[in-house]
Amino acid sequence: MVYSGISNTLVNGNLFLSNKIGIVMQEVVSEIMSNQVVTIDSTKTALDAALLMKEKRISSLIVQDDDQPLGIITERDFVKRVCADNKKSSDVKITELMSKIQTFASPDTPVDVAVQRMINNRIRRLPVILNGKVIGIITVTDLAKELRRIMLTQGIIELID
Repeated sequence: MVYSGISNTLVNGNLFLSNKIGIVMQEVVSEIMSNQVVTIDSTKTALDAALLMKEKRISSLIVQDDDQPLGIITERDFVKRVCADNKKSSDVKITELMSKIQTFASPDTPVDVAVQRMINNRIRRLPVILNGKVIGIITVTDLAKELRRIMLTQGIIELID
């Protein structure tokens, strides 16, 4: 969000919000994450996951067991672990299909730290976890939207100045 008198600044690759009186705060994950996270129980099959993803028009699911995050399933997992191995999706257990959550962010994680985690772990989706529960997810699409917003905001500020 952009408020009157507040601008975004990129300093040494770090994203900051600053206002006219010099207060600077770093933008955090909770400001740009998607909080519409769809989950699936670990007892389901790959077919169940595919049908849910189709219904919700999404490309990933968080796998949970008793509200505890275990892993993530993406379209890429289907290609690698079902299609490429010519397996029947109704025979593949979710736990065979999912990738374990390698890393995550908390809501107050700075955006640049989240981006670095995604780069280091070569992932496109980063779960946001608070008190052991997934409350959001940050994706490369979220990052692209934020970058576009920053570029537009900077362009407007430059035109005003």
